[in-house]
Amino acid sequence: MLAASVEVEEKIVGEIGPGLVLFVASAPHDQSDDFEYLVTKIVNLRIFSDSAGRFDQSVLDVTGEILLISQFTLYADTRKGRRPSFMGAAPPEVAEPNLQMFATMLRDTGIVVQTGRFGAQMLVRVENDGPVTISFDSGDRHTSGRGSS
Repeated sequence: MLAASVEVEEKIVGEIGPGLVLFVASAPHDQSDDFEYLVTKIVNLRIFSDSAGRFDQSVLDVTGEILLISQFTLYADTRKGRRPSFMGAAPPEVAEPNLQMFATMLRDTGIVVQTGRFGAQMLVRVENDGPVTISFDSGDRHTSGRGSS
């Protein structure tokens, strides 16, 4: 990703250069170890191209930045009816502190982290180079990897 910004009420509240945009939702049962797992995985994942064009560098390696956007709609359940249910998402009083903790943990790695505004109507602009979109779930650390269900 080349650049990204988030705007609230026609004012830019977060803006980054090359790096990652993270759309993050929290579940009611998420704990700090879930976020520790995600931080380690995300900042070390080799998803940036090296001089040969191969994915061989992490956001740390390229001195990238992170734009963190709260996105409870990632928990949309559309299996029944015509209106999605968001019952899988943590309530705001749980989700907001979780996302603040996650942002702090990311900053503690030395990465510049900008955020949107929790609960606000946000306009997110992403200048995607690739594009590469990867989904992470902290529950994945409990599975054996490839081929597991």
